[in-house]
Amino acid sequence: MKHRHATDETESPPFPSELAGELSADGLLAVLTVERVEDAAPLARALVAGGVRVMELALRTPAAWDCLRAIRAEVPEMLAGLGTVLTSDQLREAREAGAAFGVSPGLSHGLLREAREMGFPYAPGVMTPGEVQAAVEHGCRFLKYFPAESAGGLSHLRSMNAPFAHLGLRYIVLGGLTETNASAYLADPSVAVLGGSWIAPAELIARRDWDTIQTRAERARALVDAVRGETVAAG
Repeated sequence: MKHRHATDETESPPFPSELAGELSADGLLAVLTVERVEDAAPLARALVAGGVRVMELALRTPAAWDCLRAIRAEVPEMLAGLGTVLTSDQLREAREAGAAFGVSPGLSHGLLREAREMGFPYAPGVMTPGEVQAAVEHGCRFLKYFPAESAGGLSHLRSMNAPFAHLGLRYIVLGGLTETNASAYLADPSVAVLGGSWIAPAELIARRDWDTIQTRAERARALVDAVRGETVAAG
C-alpha cells in the first residue's frame, strides 16, 4: 500500500514555489497598518518609488479590506498581501478581494487545509520546532517566523530550523526588526524575506509623510541589495 504524505510532490504547497521565489528574489516586505482608505494608494506609491514592491496589510483596522482594493486598482505594480489572517472567513475574503497572499501570526491546521483547498497562497506563523514540524506535515516550505526578536532572534531561528534545514525551508521574518539588526537576518540562507514595520510606521502614515516613507523605503532597499549582493558574491 502506498502511504499518502502531505508533502507528496503531486500536491501543490500552501504557498506556491513560484510566488515564494518572487518574494525571495525581492527580499523585502513592508508591514503596514493603515487607518484611512484614502492613504492606501499614496502610501503604496511612495513605497514603490523607494524600491519596496511587496507589502503586508495587517487586518487590524476596519479600513484594511478597502485599502487592499484601492491599492490593487491604483497601484497594480505593488504586490499586496494580507496579514493577521485569523479566520476562515478572512481567508476566503482575502482571496476574493484579490490579495496576492495571506499570512497569520500563528499556525492553524484548519486555515492551512482551507488555503490549500482553495488554492490561495498562505504562510502560517511559527516560533517553535513543533510548529515548524506541523507546518511541514501540511506541505509548507515557506513560513513566517514571528515574533522574531522576542522569540529569540536569529540564533533561535537557526536552532529551530536546524532539524529541517535539509528540506530547504525559507522564512518571512517579522517582529522587532530594524535597520540595525536587519543585515544579520538577511545574510542567513534560511531567511527569504525581511518584513519591516519601521519602513512606514503608523505615525508617518497618519501624518501622510510620503516623502519620509519613500526615503525609508530607499534605505531599506539599499540595505537588502547590499547584503544580498555580498552574500551572492561570497557564495
